[in-house]
Amino acid sequence: GGVIKGAPASRGKVTGRARIIRTLAEADRLEPGDVMVCVTTAPPWTALFAIAGAVVTDTGGVMSHSGICAREFAIPCVVGTQVGTQVIPDGAMITVDGEAGTVTIAG
Repeated sequence: GGVIKGAPASRGKVTGRARIIRTLAEADRLEPGDVMVCVTTAPPWTALFAIAGAVVTDTGGVMSHSGICAREFAIPCVVGTQVGTQVIPDGAMITVDGEAGTVTIAG
C-alpha cells in the first residue's frame, strides 16, 4: 500500500481497479468503472472518460485535457503525480480522491 500525491483536478472519491493505459491501442483493456492511469491524455482519449470511474495522470495540471474532461464527465481526477504509471500496479485496487489530490494503493 501507499499514497501518491498529485494535483486535485476533479472532485469526488472512487475506489476501482487500476488500468495502466500507455497508448490508445491499449484502450480496450479499460472496463467500466476502472481507474485509468496514464502519462497524459489528449482529445482522441476523450471517449475513455465515459468508461473510466476516475483518472490518474503522471503529468498535467488543473487546466490539462485530463482535468477538464474529468470535470465534464463528473469523475474524480488527480493529475501531475509524476510516478503513477510507474508505482501503481496494473490491476491493483486504488482509491482516487480528486479533492485531496491523493491516490491510495490498497496494500
